[in-house]
Amino acid sequence: MCGIVCYVGEREAKGILLEGLKRLEYRGYDSAGVAIQNGSGVHFERAVGRIADLERKIGTRPLDGTAGIAHTRWATHGEPSEANAHPHRDRDGNVFVIHNGIIENYRALKKKLEGRGVSFRSETDTEVIAHLVALHFEGDLCEAVRKTMLQLEGTFGIAVIHRQVPGKIVVARRGSPLIIGIGENCHLAASDVSAMVRHTNKVVHLLDNELAVLSSDEFSISTVQATPIERVTETVDWQADDAELNGFPHFMLKEIFEQPETVRNAIRGRLDYSEGIPRLGGIAPVWEGLKQCRHLVIVGCGTSYYAGFVGRYIFEKLTDIDVTVELASEFRYRRINFAPNTFVLALSQSGETADTLAAIREARRKGASLMGVVNVVGSSIAREAGAGVYNHAGPEIGVASTKIFTSQLTIMSLLALLLGRHHSLSLTEGIEAIRAVDALPGQISRVLSLAHAIEAMAEKYHLKSNWLFLGRKYNYPIAMEGALKLKEISYIHAEGYAAGEMKHGPIALVNPDMPTVAIAPQDSVYEKMVSNIQEIKSRRGPVIALVTEGDEEIREIADDVIEIPRTLEFLYPILSVIPLQLLAYYCAKFLHRDIDKPRNLAKSVTVE
Repeated sequence: MCGIVCYVGEREAKGILLEGLKRLEYRGYDSAGVAIQNGSGVHFERAVGRIADLERKIGTRPLDGTAGIAHTRWATHGEPSEANAHPHRDRDGNVFVIHNGIIENYRALKKKLEGRGVSFRSETDTEVIAHLVALHFEGDLCEAVRKTMLQLEGTFGIAVIHRQVPGKIVVARRGSPLIIGIGENCHLAASDVSAMVRHTNKVVHLLDNELAVLSSDEFSISTVQATPIERVTETVDWQADDAELNGFPHFMLKEIFEQPETVRNAIRGRLDYSEGIPRLGGIAPVWEGLKQCRHLVIVGCGTSYYAGFVGRYIFEKLTDIDVTVELASEFRYRRINFAPNTFVLALSQSGETADTLAAIREARRKGASLMGVVNVVGSSIAREAGAGVYNHAGPEIGVASTKIFTSQLTIMSLLALLLGRHHSLSLTEGIEAIRAVDALPGQISRVLSLAHAIEAMAEKYHLKSNWLFLGRKYNYPIAMEGALKLKEISYIHAEGYAAGEMKHGPIALVNPDMPTVAIAPQDSVYEKMVSNIQEIKSRRGPVIALVTEGDEEIREIADDVIEIPRTLEFLYPILSVIPLQLLAYYCAKFLHRDIDKPRNLAKSVTVE
């Protein structure tokens, strides 16, 4: 949940590191720091707050040097402060370390080090790494890091420089992503490719319990047991402009408006009208087993969990498979016995979500087959699942996920349709579904054309401190996702409920100061949603209704109406969630929130 960026090459490192930190700020933004080698020493600076605060503190100071490490922090151990900011150093100021993850045995290590006379400057777990590397250093920095890794328990992505080893950076990982970038007369390393794409699109993924030595003209990878590793270079399909605002005031709004294209990317080249089936090459390794699948367990966290919840309804509609949805953070703590022919489907934007990664490892131990839907090529979940489908949605910078959610729903619709055609769906049904999926990008564009009207609704309601979101069937999880978006970025309290549960408690909250967002397209539960809306209106509760185009019945009773295009019932969630994303965005804008960097949140949750 922190950001790491490193550079070693022929150019001055300062600008490259600060630029990389800005691109990683969505991963953590309570403090930041840099350490830059200049051949004879190390320039070192830290600041509390955003990257801009670090930049102001540095000012015009040269900080000359062509190798350095930089970090932006999301606090886990110790409050945000300059003392707790990274990099951390040993007592002699020779070793400088940045770290993403949690060292679980740091208290025991700290106690041992203090017994040897080591004094600590911070409250962090990271500082023990710097002191251990210094303790083991005998001229070979890689070997000192290797010996330190053997003492560490927990997860980490680390980068280390040493005052006496100019032009070298050692990076290592266990359970926290680190990627090596191969540039022209330079090498980089970062926790996310977005920090490097301006300088290179050639990358190598470091795997668990591996470390690498970087210099300007070469790099080498080895295991913690000192076994050399050769790894194929991959090409990243992101462009530098993908991580720019390109005229939008916030990444969240940019990514909401990218959804016609990201859904198009999710279906591009995958629709076969002649057979009424999708073509999903990524599941080829498990296809024979998947055809025999009778039990599917979907795991995810946060927005991905709600996507999985929608996915359950979609799979139940299109296939004969029994489906359950599990919070990844709870999954491995439950006693679960998998039935034969069970698959576990992991959903994660980053492919590095710690809880989801732990869940699939637990599932493998218990004999389940695995698949993943992830956005980052070469990520941990993509590698460990071994089969699945990539989103190909480009980087999602805004902390509140938007375009990946609709991409996940689109891909699960394709996967369910493929399995449904194998089970019992007719050719006619398959072609109808393919046609409806193919129409989604254009329909999403029509929904986005309502942005100004939705902005006006947000202006009307943004001062209301409690909201209710209601939906049924496919749109019940969308109600929860809509409430989550509003909470995440506006800090307004909101709850998402199954509309049928209204009379079992939540209706007691309804009053003229509590808006209800009712998701009521013309589907199989439409009449019941109309009844729910009438119940709220009879208690003088204001209602924002999300309806199918041309719906006059609900327009007569709701205070405000948002229309979405007509589609197949199982695809409505892809259209209905977009107005809720916009509503949350504009409420946050009117409340002057920090939309892309909401308080206490970070984008990629790589620690439990």
